[in-house]
Amino acid sequence: MTDNDPLLASQMVVRVCLFLIAAIAMFGGALQMYLGQPDTSPRLDNVHRFMAGVYFSTGLINLWAGITIRQQGALVYLLAFGVLLAGIGRLISIRRVGLPQPAAVWLGYLVPELVLPFIIGIAHHASQSS
Repeated sequence: MTDNDPLLASQMVVRVCLFLIAAIAMFGGALQMYLGQPDTSPRLDNVHRFMAGVYFSTGLINLWAGITIRQQGALVYLLAFGVLLAGIGRLISIRRVGLPQPAAVWLGYLVPELVLPFIIGIAHHASQSS
């Protein structure tokens, strides 16, 4: 397959998912870098803004992987696993300290974090098998 050939449907699914994750992570990372952690200690704000930078950079990696999807192998699985771990972290937080308000917003974050990794993994596997 050359770069001029059309993408397989499974590659297009992975690309769209990676672009979606990239947009969320880059927007969320930039916003959290700007906002910080209000009403907290300097230590927690520092950690929050550091993690916002990690979040933003993960978005850049997802963007790059989506653009270069034909050349990607294990990286796609690792990115999907990272999103799944983020969702699991959110689940642990909800279990230990409760669901933040408004609940619909936080559940709107959680559902894609738990579903997209499986869609990405299955579609990427299908494209690697073709």
